[in-house]
Amino acid sequence: MKPENLKTKIFLDGGDPGETKEIIKILGFLDGQTTNPTLISKNPEARDRLERGDKFGREEIYSFYQDVVKEASSLIPGGSISIEVYADLSTKAEQMLGQGKEMFAWIPNAHIKYPSSGEGFKAAEMAVSEGLRVNMTLCFSQEQAAAVYAATSGAQKGDVFVSPFIGRLDDRGENGMDLISNILKMFRKGDRHVEVLTASVRSYDHMLYALQLGSDIITAPFKILKEWGEKGLPVPGDDYKYSVDNLKEIPFEEIDLEKKWREYDISHDLTVKGMERFSEDWNSLIVS
Repeated sequence: MKPENLKTKIFLDGGDPGETKEIIKILGFLDGQTTNPTLISKNPEARDRLERGDKFGREEIYSFYQDVVKEASSLIPGGSISIEVYADLSTKAEQMLGQGKEMFAWIPNAHIKYPSSGEGFKAAEMAVSEGLRVNMTLCFSQEQAAAVYAATSGAQKGDVFVSPFIGRLDDRGENGMDLISNILKMFRKGDRHVEVLTASVRSYDHMLYALQLGSDIITAPFKILKEWGEKGLPVPGDDYKYSVDNLKEIPFEEIDLEKKWREYDISHDLTVKGMERFSEDWNSLIVS
């Protein structure tokens, strides 16, 4: 059962419903699941097909993705399942929105993932106005998070997530966990309609520190959730110390949350790289 002192929602980051079933068994609960093109490309059935040289047709891959999220949704009916639109650097907001509306209809508990790019923010603004729930992914800066807040103004709490990718910041020597802390602090000044979803969790300590900081949601891969479950679902207290390991500090910025989203600096090279990687992984599944 979920510990009484656990306020953070726990999601599985994965594209294999078999893992979903096992984690629910280990933890006794699961609040949601996040998916993306890379995770779908690692699904055992997809991997088997690719190893046989049998790629998917364009319509077929969407049907496969739909089947995966439908099974996850049936396993976590009261939770949230994040489904990611295809978005390379040339994809326009209207195309993202069209995909998002189609995907949103797949299951009753969907959040649609849009990238934290100019076209992604445009798509999210339109999506929220049409009643879609969104998860703004590939977030790497406080200003991008502020833009998520502005672009989704008026949405209800629970309808909007922002997913800062901590592991990819760590990879280049920056303390990704600082970004979680900074965004949580910044959002305390607002109406709390955007929930912070700690993503790109690479270590058990990432998870523990995100719990200590009070992240609204954490999405973690199977291996880390399994370790947490086997250790008794600990929720760290004030005495827990996160080891920075010589990572460079990301300082807190005083940012006005009352501006229009276009007034923030939303550019980030890791967002661009992330979009390129996800689109490449998606295209690797499809017959060219």
